[in-house]
Amino acid sequence: MLGSGSPLEWIVFAVIVLGMLALDLIVFNRKAHEIHLKEAALWSVVWIAISLIFNGYVWHQHGPEDGAKFLAAYLVEKSLSVDNLFVFLAIFGFFKIPAQYQHRVLFWGVLSAIVLRAIFIGTGTALLTPFHWMMYIFGAFLVYTGVKLGLSKSDSVNPADSWIMRFATKRLRFTPELHGTKFFIKQNGIRLATPLFMVLVVIEFTDVVFAFDSVPAVLGISTDLFIVYASNIFAILGLRALYFLLAGIMLKMRYLHLGLAMILVFIGLKMIAEKWVHVPIQISLIVILCLLLITVIASLAVRKKDMPSPNE
Repeated sequence: MLGSGSPLEWIVFAVIVLGMLALDLIVFNRKAHEIHLKEAALWSVVWIAISLIFNGYVWHQHGPEDGAKFLAAYLVEKSLSVDNLFVFLAIFGFFKIPAQYQHRVLFWGVLSAIVLRAIFIGTGTALLTPFHWMMYIFGAFLVYTGVKLGLSKSDSVNPADSWIMRFATKRLRFTPELHGTKFFIKQNGIRLATPLFMVLVVIEFTDVVFAFDSVPAVLGISTDLFIVYASNIFAILGLRALYFLLAGIMLKMRYLHLGLAMILVFIGLKMIAEKWVHVPIQISLIVILCLLLITVIASLAVRKKDMPSPNE
């Protein structure tokens, strides 16, 4: 059930994750403040470096095959997470949450995502072992999701339309004013939820929906619990820093969803055809990297073309 990871490797992985989260919350972000570009860039580099070091350990200790699978799963989860950041950006904008409070919401969102991914990935790997035919269902679902994502229009997200928000507003008492980083306050002896808690609820629900796409995608790369979960969590842990780093340019990445759609379709078809056509993980890794690079370069090129010239 532990996958290829030994008990000691699982313990080391847990210590790294919990230690870095504690360092982030208790030392560097004890007080609410706006995360500026320099700080976000530094934390992004730190998280990526830690992830790649761990990937290097897996490569050395478990072999090139598992090392490549770890890297591919990490890249898929990371790239899909970037697409999810568009939704986070819209949610924060809708609720008018100041930048200095956004980190707290994302931090608790990451903590719950760690638990949710454990449940989703554990269930997925447990099902695929005795019921291998479910691989074809997951593959078909990814192809459908990829096609749907590729054909979708980049309409603005309106959290007010989500059923989870309507459900929460009917069952919880809310105050319309923010109260710093507090999720709940007491007024006249009545416990009230703040808008910050509503944002957390919507983001948590969004992450659950997002997991239905991302988890089958990484399971299409590997069904090893240790490889899949560790790569998934390392990708998620750097999500907050990446959000503040990319917040200013995310809306300019107009072709990113097409690249992600092609990645999902590729992994889905790979899962469906696995019985007849084996695609080496090295080839999968190259395809994923190429699709991401082409998408990003095309988006940046179009953005540069649309920018007004100095003479205009």
